[in-house]
Amino acid sequence: MLHPKKIVFYCLNAIAMLLLCTACTQEQAVPVAIDFEIAIVNEDYSIPVTVKVLNKTVGADSYSWSFVGADRESSTDRNPGALVYTTLGEYTIRLDAANKDGSAESKEVTFNLDAAVEVAFDAEIQTNNFAPASVLITNNTKGATTYNWTFAGGTPETSTEEQPGTVVFNEPGDHLITLVVGNGKETHQLEKTITVADGLVADFDWEVAFQDDDLQIPVTLTMQNNSTGVLTYNWTFTNATPSTSTDENPTVTFTAEGTQTLTLTVSNGKESKSISKTIELLADTNIRSLTDVKFGINTAHNNNTIGAFYSATTREIYNKETLAAIDGSLIDIVLFGLGEDFSFNKFVSPDDLSTTTFPALANAQNTRIINSQEQCGCTTLLTVAQFDAITDDSVLNGLTVTETNGGSQHFTDATVPRIVLFTTADGRNGAIKIKEYVKDGQASYILTDIKIQKQ
Repeated sequence: MLHPKKIVFYCLNAIAMLLLCTACTQEQAVPVAIDFEIAIVNEDYSIPVTVKVLNKTVGADSYSWSFVGADRESSTDRNPGALVYTTLGEYTIRLDAANKDGSAESKEVTFNLDAAVEVAFDAEIQTNNFAPASVLITNNTKGATTYNWTFAGGTPETSTEEQPGTVVFNEPGDHLITLVVGNGKETHQLEKTITVADGLVADFDWEVAFQDDDLQIPVTLTMQNNSTGVLTYNWTFTNATPSTSTDENPTVTFTAEGTQTLTLTVSNGKESKSISKTIELLADTNIRSLTDVKFGINTAHNNNTIGAFYSATTREIYNKETLAAIDGSLIDIVLFGLGEDFSFNKFVSPDDLSTTTFPALANAQNTRIINSQEQCGCTTLLTVAQFDAITDDSVLNGLTVTETNGGSQHFTDATVPRIVLFTTADGRNGAIKIKEYVKDGQASYILTDIKIQKQ
């Protein structure tokens, strides 16, 4: 049995050890150090907004999160993940953290979410888009607090006004309008292009009708409008029918010789411009004079080098190939030439090709011809000098072309120049002056001048 004193001693030691252990336990208790951060995804504060929560708390065993206004309002996870907010306003995230030692802390983070930025504007062209063009800018943006405008080629070129008003573009072409808006945290951009048409320019030319290219009245012209930026046209013509027109490209006939004036006034709804030009018209001689007309011999015609069929209407020579494309009624005279030695040459009527080696011509008309005036026995003849002196139809009008056996005889190159007379099926008198016999093998031809009545 232990001595009573020893029992007391052991008891006192046990009590001391118990007190010492209790003190050690209290000194090792861990406090809660609470901390967390939030991050706005993509720095986009315009709703809807995604917020990530990063928990940095130390010493906690339990977590109680509060997310009022988010897609979920609470969590007990250490890391609650991402939250979504769909309404603008001020929001608070709260964390309460504790441990089993009885330590507890709380923290709140407050932040604001903005309304979604919706960038929009209208660019309305005033009056029309002809240069200079005025464009009214109307800003329809929502959720922004700053505005930065750029107007490429405009006046002004830039603006920071919410409503910049009217911008003027002086040059034609495409112009870029750019708006960059911000709300202090983010920016948005929108671009639009407006097209400005050419400014007002008055200009014109004309095309003379084929039958009037000698500018002897009456003369018909078709206007060729080269103006730009035009909405309306107003023409005036002196001594013409019509005397006025609002067509873009009118056709007009002038009936008086001398200097005639053509005036065009154009407008685009903003301004008007005028331009005048003159044309010198000649008196009507009723004569058409043609120079250096080539009639090919048979081989030249059949080889499609130089034709033998002539039309006074089109003023063209036709070879074997091109003859197929014209109405035979338009052919007035045909040369039948047998060789490059020019020992046999004869102008024949289109409806009398049976006396030649040419095939018959469809729709052929009759032309009366005097090839050999010296053998004609006719009362009216035309000399070379008289031919050269012709300036109007008075001489030709007095001729009577009568066909005789002698007058229809062929001719050679012995006489140069030679005058051949003819009357077309529609009654127009004409004369051919043979100037030269050009020897070029199978491509040989006779070079001529022709004078013929217009009517």
